[in-house]
Order: sequence, then structure tokens, then C-alpha cells
Amino acid sequence: MTELITVNDQSSIRIAADSVLYFDPLSITGTPHDADIILITHDHYDHFSPDDISKVAKEETVFVMPEGMKGGFKKAGFPVEKALFMKPGESASLRGIEIETVPAYNLMKPFHPKKAGWLGYVAAVAGERVYVCGDTDDTPEARAVKCDIVCVPIGGTYTMDATSAAELVKALAPKAAIPTHYGSIVGKPADADAFEKAVGGKVKVVRKLRF
Repeated sequence: MTELITVNDQSSIRIAADSVLYFDPLSITGTPHDADIILITHDHYDHFSPDDISKVAKEETVFVMPEGMKGGFKKAGFPVEKALFMKPGESASLRGIEIETVPAYNLMKPFHPKKAGWLGYVAAVAGERVYVCGDTDDTPEARAVKCDIVCVPIGGTYTMDATSAAELVKALAPKAAIPTHYGSIVGKPADADAFEKAVGGKVKVVRKLRF
């Protein structure tokens, strides 16, 4: 399953199965227009990039994002009638993909307050549950997720650092963990080394970002 997943930059994740899913598209090369579903975790510029969304969206694309983003999505010129605006803890079925939302927030930092209602997602794809954490810390809600693959931020500053992310991953005990959100805007490429060392072989670490 991990071979179906690519990470372009930051948390710009693509899953290419029967349906093509993008999470927070960013730094997209070309104009593939191949997205069946685009899921946005929150409205920070490195996660909600209208230019990059336009590069991957097509006429039939459906969108998923936090409830509070409706105004910003409409202002950016996108069709709100094709979007599903969700709260944490909800679920939906789109294009045959089961999607669950998970709260994404900081415990002590001010960057991602819980009250904002920002999201991580669990998507059931090709028989596996893939958890894309969004910008979050190691929260009780994150630890309660059941998943086969987790895409977890490790860069620190705005999210978990490598050590904290490793603790979450060991608690989740998925088949594989893909580190994200490091090496460009925040964090450094070597954070992946620290993350894998902290995981300590308990979970398979699959690196998708290339530098």
C-alpha cells in the first residue's frame, strides 16, 4: 500500500488507488488535473494553496475540508457545492472511499488551537486505513485512531517533533509510518533519521520526501 503514496512537499500527500486522493497539495509540478478527492486539513498557506489545488483539480473533483473554511474556499473561487465541510469526529463516504475526521491541534502551542476545528483524516483506501494527521501534536484523539499507515508530521515548531511523533507512532502500532512536514519550511532532512531511530524498529518507517 505504501507504494501508492507519494509526498511532494510538507504534507502534500497523494494516494493513487482506484480513486486519486490529494491531501494539502503544495509545490505541484505541472497540471495533472487527476484528483478525484482533495482533502484540506486547515487554512495555513502551506496546506491550503489555491494555485496548487487548481493544478490537480478537475471538473469532477470533490473537496473535503474543515467547516470553518467555507468562506475562504468560496473567496478563492472554488465551487462550494462540490465541497463537504466537516467537523472533527465525523465520517462520510465519497467516491467509494470511507473518510473519518480526527481533531488536529496543538496541546501547548498557539499555532493550531483545538477550537479552530482543524482536521486530520483517516481514509479507507485499497483495504487499508491511512491516517493523515494534519498539523497536530500527540493528542488523545490521535492516539485513539485505528490505522494501518500513518502520515505523521515530525518537523517540530508547529507540530510534533521527531521524538514526540515516534511516541505517537509506537502507540498507534500501524504497519508503516511515513514522516511528513519536515525538511523545507520547518525542520531539516535529518529529522527523518531522528524519527526512525526513536521508533526503534517497532514500526516500519517509509521515507517519501526526497531532498
